Amino acid sequence: MSEKTSNPSEAVTSAWTSIMRARERLLAAIEADLKAAGMPPLAWYDVLWELARSQDGKLRPYEIEERTLLAQYNLSRLIVRLEKEGLVRRESFAEDGRGRWVVITDAGRKLRERMWTVYAKSIETHIGCKLAENEAKAIAGLLDRFL
Repeated sequence: MSEKTSNPSEAVTSAWTSIMRARERLLAAIEADLKAAGMPPLAWYDVLWELARSQDGKLRPYEIEERTLLAQYNLSRLIVRLEKEGLVRRESFAEDGRGRWVVITDAGRKLRERMWTVYAKSIETHIGCKLAENEAKAIAGLLDRFL
């Protein structure tokens, strides 16, 4: 039995293309702003942010993966790098020595705050100043349908 699937309309295809192009251009601009300020990549911020806002400043690696856009293999390498930099540490589960928590350190919290200063300005420069408040809310509402 074959089901006939319809192709997306031209408007839907255009929306998809615009979303992807905007994503790529905005991420590149924000990454460039972070780099120009001597900050690490945005992925570092994402992991540190999720840890900082979690209960007790710790998450299991799979929880970080679920909350960020990082694939497991990239996340594993990033956690090793953050640990070497003293921004996170790993702790064993009290119940099971095989599992590990990833815990943000004070240095990790401070770096995240410094990065946010640059990141917030970048968001405003590349997005906020181009949209009225009602437009920003409308875009957020529309995109929430996909989340």
